[in-house]
Formats: sequence, C-alpha cells, structure tokens
Amino acid sequence: MQPRNMSMSGVVDLAAVKAAQEAKAKAEQTRAEAARQGGAGAVSPADLVIDVDEAGFERDVLQRSAEVPVVLDFWAEWCQPCKQLSPVLERLAVEYDGRFLLAKIDVDANQMLMQQFGIQGIPAVFAVVAGQALPLFQGAVGEEQIRGTLDQLVQVAEQRFGLTGLVVDPDAEPGAEAEPAEMPAGPYDALLEAAVRALDAGDFGGAVQAYRNVLSDDPANSEAKLGLAQAELLQRVQGMDPQAVRKDAAEKPADAQAQIAAADLDLVGGHVEDAFGRLIGTVQRTAGDERDAVRRRLLELFDVVGTDDPRVVGARRALARALF
Repeated sequence: MQPRNMSMSGVVDLAAVKAAQEAKAKAEQTRAEAARQGGAGAVSPADLVIDVDEAGFERDVLQRSAEVPVVLDFWAEWCQPCKQLSPVLERLAVEYDGRFLLAKIDVDANQMLMQQFGIQGIPAVFAVVAGQALPLFQGAVGEEQIRGTLDQLVQVAEQRFGLTGLVVDPDAEPGAEAEPAEMPAGPYDALLEAAVRALDAGDFGGAVQAYRNVLSDDPANSEAKLGLAQAELLQRVQGMDPQAVRKDAAEKPADAQAQIAAADLDLVGGHVEDAFGRLIGTVQRTAGDERDAVRRRLLELFDVVGTDDPRVVGARRALARALF
C-alpha cells in the first residue's frame, strides 16, 4: 500500500476547550510538580508502549486519552511493512518521553476495532486525543514524516487540550499502577449547578458563561465540556425561524452557513443522523474556509451527542473519508 499522509492541521477541534495557553501552562506546571515530587504519577519508559485489545480499549485508550495523546498502531504478524514501522514508533514513544502513549493493536485478534476505524489496509496509524479519534497515516512512511506528524500531534494536544503527557521515571517499576498527581480541587459543583439552573431558565448565554468559567480553570472537565456544547447549540437555534432555515438549506445545498444552521435544527429536533449526514455531504461539496467551518461545526455536534455514541463513531469515519 502506498503511504497516505494526513495533515494534522485543523483535524482536531473541541469547541468546549477554551483558553488554550492557560490550559497548557497549567498542565506543564502539574507535570513539573509531579516530577519534583519524586515521580508521583510517573510511569516507566517500558509502559509507554502497550498492547491493547477490544476489551481494554475504553480503559487503555479512551480514558488515557484524557491525560495523554494515544497513538494507535494497527498491525499484524504477517504484515512486513508493519515490521518496519512498529519498531520506529516504539523507539519514538520512548524518545518523546511521555508526550504520547503508543497502543499496539493486532488486527487479526481485534477485527471489531479494525472495522470501527474503517481500516482497509495496514499498517495504519491513528491517534485519540481527549476521546476524539483522528487518522495520522497509512503505510510504512519514513521516520522524518513520522516525526513531523507526531510533533503536530503533541502541539495540538498541548495547545488545544492542555495535555502535556505522562511523567516518565527511569527508576519506576514497569507495570506498576501509576498514581495520578493530585490536582487542586475547584468550586466546580456550584458553577455547574448555576449553569444547569441557567439552562432550565432558558438563559443560554448565562449557561455558556458558567461552563466557560469552569473550563478556564479545568479544561478537561468532561461535564462542563458537554454542557458548554449543548448550551452553545441551544443559544444558536434560539430565535431561528425553522421554516425559513430549512427552505434556505433546500435551495442552497452548497451554502455552508445554510447547511450549518439546518444541521443545528436537525440535532435539536433529535434527528442526529440527518444532522451528521447533512454536514458530511456539505464537507464534500465545499472547500477552503467554508469547508473548515462545516467540519468544525460537525465536531461540535459530536461533542453534544457524545464521543462514545455509535452514531458519532460512524460519522467520524465518514468525515475522515470525506476529508481525505
């Protein structure tokens, strides 16, 4: 198979994550503090490369992706290009010193995962960042290209999600259960309750601000991220004329803003597949800034529905095909 390189530029987006530089600084501080505390929460270099199966995927990949980017290496024993690529990825996982975690997946033993990611051939390499999957490359690409892609992945994880990876301690016992470094607790319960009350009262602007207040201090707060995505959606559709929006979308199938507005209405009305299908089709019909705007809105709607929802998993694969 010929390598099919995929740019990281613009692929990952999460509307609920705000104040990127503050998040990065806070994560860096936590990482440094854990290192100063003699390896609290640290892992051994040997633990930077793990084998993952279907049963442990949620625990080992989805949950871990909230603290470190997880690179997925889909391989098989009979695959000769895999035998060239995998050792390079394993060496770089150690060299990058915890900036990403390498998860190796044997496709022969995990056919369901292969199907879920829409993989047609191996080697195939994906990443999962904060629960969101994205394709990196296929085929046995050169080390220089791999480094460039990993550098972009690390940069996206730091700047957009505040993820600076794992603390690595060469003296840590391999396979030991790492204890996460303690994070200062914040008064999030009161802020989250205020956001819910604002939503119930129809004060969507107030709910948006309350959720942003939580995320400014705790960018990884999953409840606030989901709540913000929902509040922003409700705020957008407030005051819309559904009949006019749908008429405009029907008359302008290639108009990005018309289709985005209609997709918001689709989702609020419970028509999840319609909303996703509408925007994926628009991605295929548009280019440049318009296409990117449609892609970003689709990722926002994924957040509203939930990244583990089967409809999101399927739509994410369809989006990857449409983009690449």
